[in-house]
Amino acid sequence: MIDKSQVSILVVDDEEDIRDVLEIALMDIGYTVLLAENGEKAFEIFKSKRPQIVITDIKMPVMDGIELLRQIKRENPATEVLMITGHGDMDLTIRSLKHEAMDFITKPVNVDILEIAVEKAVEKIVSGQKLLEYTQKLELLILEKSKLADHLSGLGLMMGTISHNIKGLLTNLDGGIYVARSGLKNNNNKTIEEGMDLLGQSVDRIKKMIMDVLLYSKERKLNRSLIETKGFVRQIKKMMELKLKGTNIIFNCNDTHCPETIFVDEEFIMAALVNILDNAIDACRSDMQKKDHAIEFEILKKKDQLVIQIHDNGCGMDSQTKEKIFNLFFSSKSTKGTGFGLYISNSIIKQHSGSIHVTSIKEKETLFKIILPDEI
Repeated sequence: MIDKSQVSILVVDDEEDIRDVLEIALMDIGYTVLLAENGEKAFEIFKSKRPQIVITDIKMPVMDGIELLRQIKRENPATEVLMITGHGDMDLTIRSLKHEAMDFITKPVNVDILEIAVEKAVEKIVSGQKLLEYTQKLELLILEKSKLADHLSGLGLMMGTISHNIKGLLTNLDGGIYVARSGLKNNNNKTIEEGMDLLGQSVDRIKKMIMDVLLYSKERKLNRSLIETKGFVRQIKKMMELKLKGTNIIFNCNDTHCPETIFVDEEFIMAALVNILDNAIDACRSDMQKKDHAIEFEILKKKDQLVIQIHDNGCGMDSQTKEKIFNLFFSSKSTKGTGFGLYISNSIIKQHSGSIHVTSIKEKETLFKIILPDEI
């Protein structure tokens, strides 16, 4: 049941007596009433007060009821307009109906007929609002289903990509086991270590693949907290020491100008940085031009922004590759990449209202610059 006091009605007539009668009748029923003596004044009130219903005389000086009807419908088509007509105004009445007047009331105005006409107008407004709400809910439901379908399609493609990569990983695992067994059989510690290294690399890739699947397939809201920056950086250093063990790649970490704390989802940001750092490691390993390789990590505060930079002097990228690196399932690493690591990193940074900027020179270097708002 609609609250009639929430419904405002604009009454427009050049005769004061008629305005007074209609005002009293409508207010007794419970409606909020606005008054205007001509169409021009009425339209000014309409634009400022936005009444849901307008009751207007057809014949008025300054601006007649039909012109007022046209302007109201142009301003807000959902407004219901009732026309007050006199005997002999049939042509004008027909014209008003063509301009989408809802109904007409003849003079002298019968209060009972007026009440019925207004109630019909209110019912039509309520029905329109319900239809609009239903349509909006339906559109939202369709959008959600479309997103779900896209997500499921993406998961299907991802599983196909992963299946392809798992074949290569299983081959590596078999190779590592074979080498380790050969070392055990021949009591050769060096061969055993080589086999274990192969197994360790395969296990690391499997773990990373599983983490990427979990991050992609399960959306969750950010769980931001205030974390101590240098402790966060120490975790990255420790992780990189393990990843770079046995390589000729140097990891330089500069936290001299870092802020004391950062307000982020620690798990998500760590996952985003790990993917970018892994990309830097792969770039260095793939580069056959240079003998010495280094990855540089820096985190600092610039005004109201947090800047994280990851630079490597690896194989670099051409412009075409650089444009595609954040695309889902794109990988320049053949069977060694799943194609959604950097996509996930970009998604995480965007979820933090940040951005990633990449500059790269083929066969020389790559720089990832992550910019996050410094907020608490």
